[in-house]
Amino acid sequence: MADKQKPARPKARIPRGFRDRFGAEIARERDMLARITAVYESFGFDPLETPAFEYTDALGKFLPDVDRPNQGVFSLQDDDEQWMSLRYDLTAPLARHVAENYDALPKPFRRYAVGPVWRNEKPGPGRFRQFTQCDADTVGAPAPHADVECVVMLSEALEAAGLARGAFQIRLNDRNALTGLLETLGLADDVNAQKRLGVMRAMDKLDRLGEAGVAALLGPGRKDESGDYTEGAKLADAGIARVMAFMKATAATNAETCARLSDVVGGSQAGARGVETLAAMAMQLKASGLDEARAKIDLSVIRGLEYYTGPVFEAELLSAVTDEKGRPVRVGSVASGGRYDGLVERFKGVEVPAVGISIGVSRLLAALELKGEIAGPEKGPVVILALENDQMADYQKMAAELRAAGLRAEVYVGASGMKAQLKYADKRNAPVAVIVGGDERAKGEVTIKDLARGAELSKDISDNTAWREGKPAQASVNRAQMAAEVRKIVGA
Repeated sequence: MADKQKPARPKARIPRGFRDRFGAEIARERDMLARITAVYESFGFDPLETPAFEYTDALGKFLPDVDRPNQGVFSLQDDDEQWMSLRYDLTAPLARHVAENYDALPKPFRRYAVGPVWRNEKPGPGRFRQFTQCDADTVGAPAPHADVECVVMLSEALEAAGLARGAFQIRLNDRNALTGLLETLGLADDVNAQKRLGVMRAMDKLDRLGEAGVAALLGPGRKDESGDYTEGAKLADAGIARVMAFMKATAATNAETCARLSDVVGGSQAGARGVETLAAMAMQLKASGLDEARAKIDLSVIRGLEYYTGPVFEAELLSAVTDEKGRPVRVGSVASGGRYDGLVERFKGVEVPAVGISIGVSRLLAALELKGEIAGPEKGPVVILALENDQMADYQKMAAELRAAGLRAEVYVGASGMKAQLKYADKRNAPVAVIVGGDERAKGEVTIKDLARGAELSKDISDNTAWREGKPAQASVNRAQMAAEVRKIVGA
């Protein structure tokens, strides 16, 4: 007799670069977003929500991973044969929204946005294919005043998110200064557009690949640890040396950096404009309390996105991050931004100045967790044990009383006994379990078990008899005092 074929079942797995999230992590992100957006709102920004999908041509091809066949985005074809893509950031959808509603919007238009974005790129530590961004942008205001405001607001938002002052630094550059460099390399014309992009993307990888890696990408190309080969920009040795010298021209003070930069690119009109903007920003930032320790001009900052046209900035953590085994983890920038005066122009045909910032909340949370600067698992709900099926209405009434007292509370609704219910409460990280059986009901009492205190006391008890007789961290109180007593324990 032939064996029966086993039914085909899908394998339970998650796509690479994505992850499930649950409970405390989501609560921490929600709390962080609330603190960040409160800063945005205090500066006068209003919320805007755009769809996850945009038409692919509206998003444009601005991601740095041009060696990927799908340009680093996830796309599908609609039933009307038009291509749509999951948004890769929150800025390109903003440009579409402004262009579509231009006449009705106040100018400048100030908005913030929160939501997931998707990038089809290589995942790594703290780097996922889906992650949350929290942006704020001003559309319709030229440099440098709106740019300075963005940097100041970004500094305040990162502090509100949980980073201590002095734990991070915002690094600034200007794309016009970079344009001046490219002009000295003979790459300013349209014929060299692809080579120019190759140079910029190589420069943007300095903090990740180091000088040798960037030099290889500026030249013939580079093979990474996995064996993947990235074609280089094919610059000659003199051109590579010039680019590396440009990135290393950063000085101790912003004023000195601007002076050095003027010597390098001042002969270019675009370069001179970049130096002038950076100097004005540095002066205003210092007057706002952000000196070089907090906001520093750094000529190695490029920003990979192609749509930037003026000042660009990144926020980096200043202390090393290690994993649970003490190995170094490269986190990268936890926030970034810049000026993109040509993005709305793609739709309108006229230049509309714009600048914005974006905080990578998922990456920032991951970094804070690795640094041990996020508190342990948050308290779960108070769990009311359900020991008698015919008393469920009373158990639910007790839970309602606790919720009315400002506490999270739930009734166990499974089908297990008391021991399993207490294990359930432990897994839920419940601070307290409330027990009411026939004995308690007859006395008009409830038994309150302080699970956190009990776990602490149990470390010093090795004898089962002592455990049963002592009933650590457990007490009976009058039924009317239940909510007040539980609040006292949870508050402690």
